[in-house]
Amino acid sequence: MRDFYANADYTHIDGMILILLGKLFRLPLQRQHRVTYADWTPSLMAEAIRNQWRIFYLGSKPGVVLQGAEALRKQYPGLQLAIAHGYFDARPGSIENQKILDLICDYQPHVLMVGMSMPRQEHWILDNLDKIEANAILPAGAAIDYIAGAVPTPPRWAGRVGLEWLFRLFAEPQRLWQRYLVEPWFLLGWFLFKRRSFDP
Repeated sequence: MRDFYANADYTHIDGMILILLGKLFRLPLQRQHRVTYADWTPSLMAEAIRNQWRIFYLGSKPGVVLQGAEALRKQYPGLQLAIAHGYFDARPGSIENQKILDLICDYQPHVLMVGMSMPRQEHWILDNLDKIEANAILPAGAAIDYIAGAVPTPPRWAGRVGLEWLFRLFAEPQRLWQRYLVEPWFLLGWFLFKRRSFDP
């Protein structure tokens, strides 16, 4: 993950906990700095139509990505969108992985969105970065799952007050319980230690 972020041209904050941790480190972060795909996917699609950008979405279950793509095309007439589901052998060098890369290469997207859940999507992007030609590559998480209605979209006010994680946990407890209830405790000690020596 460190290598992935080292290769990124831009990073954005998609969780309120990062705003709070940033404040602990005395960084000038505010609530309005947090933004998720649920917030800005509509703007991206509208911009894609205006600029005639081709978008390729890779990820989600086969039926879900198709349903999400149909919803986007209906809502944004003229949208140039190609899709492929995320249930394939993503190992570098596998036949299925090469087929996906060939699809992307043939389509020549301006924007490639990879929604295969974290950290699988980040690993896939990093493993294949030198084989992809796109103006922007975005790790998109469950962006199209929300659009397809496969996952309930948390109310936008919940994100602003730092409670979106709770709505997501109730919506997908089996998948997310460890992320929200276990993993943060492993990081707490590290953050407390780092805060003592941090000098912005």
